[in-house]
Amino acid sequence: MTSSYLIAATFAMAGVTFITRAIPALIPKKILDTPWLHRLNESLPLSVMVLLILTSLSYQDLSAHTGFSSAELHLLLAQIGALVLVLAVYHISRQLLVSMVVGIATLNGLLWVFTHVLT
Repeated sequence: MTSSYLIAATFAMAGVTFITRAIPALIPKKILDTPWLHRLNESLPLSVMVLLILTSLSYQDLSAHTGFSSAELHLLLAQIGALVLVLAVYHISRQLLVSMVVGIATLNGLLWVFTHVLT
């Protein structure tokens, strides 16, 4: 990559970030007060969390093999368990940071249980 490409990419990212931050200030308040936009604002954080968690699941290697290795299966089960608990905690508390901490702790705890207790 050349330095001019990196500079152009940095300016492009800065421009997109600026535009997304400036749009709410430029749109008339009448449009911002529509009911569908309020519903979208309420459901968007959970949708983003679900997409981030689902894309982080490590199931790519499982489809390449005819049989599951023990480590791959334990990783997948730990990730699914953490996902379910994160969704439950977020649904109950509506606190993004608490849900993230619970998810990380659950993932690490389940991986520890699978590697130390069950083997």
